[in-house]
Amino acid sequence: MSEFIWPIRVYYEDTDSGGVVYYANYLKFMERARTECLRSVGFEQDVLREKDGIIFAVRSVSIDYLKPARFNNLLNVVSKITKCGHASMTFKQDIKIEGEQDVLCSAEIKIACLDSNNLRPCPIPAFIMKEIPCDS
Repeated sequence: MSEFIWPIRVYYEDTDSGGVVYYANYLKFMERARTECLRSVGFEQDVLREKDGIIFAVRSVSIDYLKPARFNNLLNVVSKITKCGHASMTFKQDIKIEGEQDVLCSAEIKIACLDSNNLRPCPIPAFIMKEIPCDS
C-alpha cells in the first residue's frame, strides 16, 4: 500500500498549558488516520463489526516524540502498512507539519484482528487483505 496522508489541525484542546500538543494526542491523531486509511479502501469499521464480526484493536505501540507540534499547526499523519500477518498488520506512522519534511512523532503500531464476540484473535479476512497489500 502506498502512503496514506490524513491532515489534522491542532486545536487548543489538543495542547497543554504551554501550547504544545499533549503526548497522548499524537496517538489519537494516528488512530484517526488509520480509520480513514481503511475507509479510503472501502472498509468502515462499524460495518466490519456488524456484518463480518471482526474488529481491529491496537496490540502494541512503539513511539518516538522528536519535535513538538503546537496550537494551530496543520499536520499530516503519514500512514503505511508495512507488515501483514495472519491476524495482524503493522502500521508505520509519522506526523509532520504540512509542507515540512521533519518528522515530529514516529510510531510503529501493531493492530490485531479480533472476533467481535469473544475478543480473541482471528484471521484478517481475505477480502480485506486483497485491498491492502503489504510491503512484507
